[in-house]
Amino acid sequence: MRIGIIGTRGIPNQYGGFEQFTEYIAPALVERGHEVFVYNSSLHPYAENSWRGVHLIKKNNPESKIGTSGQFIYDLNCILDSRKRKYDIILQLGYTSSSIWSFLFPKKSVLITNMDGLEWKRSKYSAPVKKFLEKAEKWAAVHSDKLIADSKGIQAYLLDKYKKKSEFIAYGASLFTDPDEKTLRPFGLTQYEYNLLIARMEPENNVEMILIGHHQSKTENKLILIGNYSNRYGTYLKNKYENEKIIFLGPLYDLRILNNLRFFSNLYFHGHSVGGTNPSLLEAMASQALIVAHNNIFNCSVLEKDAFYFSSSNEINLILEKKIRKEDFDGYLDNNNKRIESLYSWNHITDQVENCLTNALHQHTN
Repeated sequence: MRIGIIGTRGIPNQYGGFEQFTEYIAPALVERGHEVFVYNSSLHPYAENSWRGVHLIKKNNPESKIGTSGQFIYDLNCILDSRKRKYDIILQLGYTSSSIWSFLFPKKSVLITNMDGLEWKRSKYSAPVKKFLEKAEKWAAVHSDKLIADSKGIQAYLLDKYKKKSEFIAYGASLFTDPDEKTLRPFGLTQYEYNLLIARMEPENNVEMILIGHHQSKTENKLILIGNYSNRYGTYLKNKYENEKIIFLGPLYDLRILNNLRFFSNLYFHGHSVGGTNPSLLEAMASQALIVAHNNIFNCSVLEKDAFYFSSSNEINLILEKKIRKEDFDGYLDNNNKRIESLYSWNHITDQVENCLTNALHQHTN
């Protein structure tokens, strides 16, 4: 198959979830004999025209000059280019700034859209932006030949709201099997004597709820926060809650360090409440973290009974007051490892993507 992947800022990954997904899936599809093209933003630092056998098509992205609206122009440039490539399949990752151009996609290519999470529910957006995103979601759902949902919750939502079936394909993760306690030394941490939170500083990630619960508790463990706190909300949280027990480390991108910090934490907090299967949750599971997750359909469908859940700061306080020790919950860790290997390994996810694309193309041509 000749496959074009649209909707990311490009690979190798420098940005986020869809880029991570593409970084694994695109080369894997090439290894299976497919010809794969990935659109890269002109702002992406990687300058070559291929990566691990994947063709890279760099298109102008004026986002650095004109702000967020530049994403719409970048997507338009990618879609216009796709009209001359004769793709069998166009895999569109997300819809926030591309579905407005849905009528321009080449008619002979099969358009498959990964619908992402419920973007219009994110609290960081203003009311007009939320209204637009809800419309954009509808445009993508209606105009795509096939939909992909990255969680069971999103799959049920799409069926209920748009009466459209979707293929459930989550993100992937790789088991972390090489922990090194020396990684903790620069941070002054001791194994299993700190708790961890890795998240964007946004309200829907329930960071403040976790901070309040931790602050109210009598736990002796520090809470380490990793994430960029330079935005208004992050600055507010840091100024209000940072003390000797709550430490904001800022952003960290080294996966080896992140995996070790997750592995050696006592409790790992995951507060995400909007979206589908979250990549950072899978990485925490794959790093043998003992997870305390926000109680919602997205997290529960992934973790099932192998985690602790909270819906309020008081519930976090109660969990911390139990003085839970990670070493007493090997069963949770083992079950999550098995889940990663059976449901979320990158090889399994690639199988699902390849089957989805092949079946969609077969249905389109018959």
